[in-house]
Amino acid sequence: MKTLKEMLAEAREVIPEEDPAEIERRRAAGEPLALIDVRDPDEYRDGHIEDATNISRGFLEFRIGGAVGDPSTPVVLYCQSGLRSMLASKVLKDLGYSNVINLKGGYQKWVQSGLPVVRDVPMTPDQVQRYSRHFLLSQVGDKGQRKLLRSKVLLIGAGGLGSPTAFYLAAAGVGTLGIMDGDVVDITNLQRQILHTTADIGKPKVESATRTLKALNPDVNIIALPTRITVDNVMDIIKDYDLIVDGSDNFETRYLMNDACYLAGKTNVHGSIFQFEGMATVFAPNKGPCYRCLYPTPPPPGLVPS
Repeated sequence: MKTLKEMLAEAREVIPEEDPAEIERRRAAGEPLALIDVRDPDEYRDGHIEDATNISRGFLEFRIGGAVGDPSTPVVLYCQSGLRSMLASKVLKDLGYSNVINLKGGYQKWVQSGLPVVRDVPMTPDQVQRYSRHFLLSQVGDKGQRKLLRSKVLLIGAGGLGSPTAFYLAAAGVGTLGIMDGDVVDITNLQRQILHTTADIGKPKVESATRTLKALNPDVNIIALPTRITVDNVMDIIKDYDLIVDGSDNFETRYLMNDACYLAGKTNVHGSIFQFEGMATVFAPNKGPCYRCLYPTPPPPGLVPS
């Protein structure tokens, strides 16, 4: 019978290892890595790498097919220290998975490297009921809903575009919504801007937006930003958000948000509308063109009506 030391030595001969920094670089670049956490469920709940699928070592052979259908997919396995996952990687290799990688040092080294981790917080009974329809969707499910609750989205503008966007993001359970708008509510806003009511006329839009969204979903943390985005504050404001939604109504802000998101590596969801025509575009840095790529220079002042 082989000793543990002999089995590990045998596995290391055929299984490559990569440092946490290299795995994170590949993930950030959008490489199609399947990340498998082979620790026990209680270890996984205490903290894990985002998007990792938990398959305990003892169930790996039985469940890996459901998580990774194509044996040629690059698979990264990790445990607490890297030893269990090294042995598990050898098992996958023997099963025909051709591109198996072990995370060197495991989850412990990942944490020590200062890379982001996720800790699951149990949902309340009210949350389970509120998001029950999401749990039925394979594209969302329990894992996706937890990710939504951890997400942070910044909305530029609480007007005709920002109002329905914020309303539905709050309803879906996006955990933190930053609402940035320096305007007050005008009676002419009310036929389309659903975050505000007649009683809000003359009051800051971020106040009525906060009240409406908290009434819809108390789970959501609303960060009210009653100011305008400028070249002086934009980088500091967007740094803590996962996604930016630009619903601004002027070209100066659109170009500013485009440039800032590109420099910060933030995905910018841009929308604009005029009467019965509109457009929505997702600008993801280094994954396609940006707003300035499509429209190198803004139109002359006054040419395009607001």
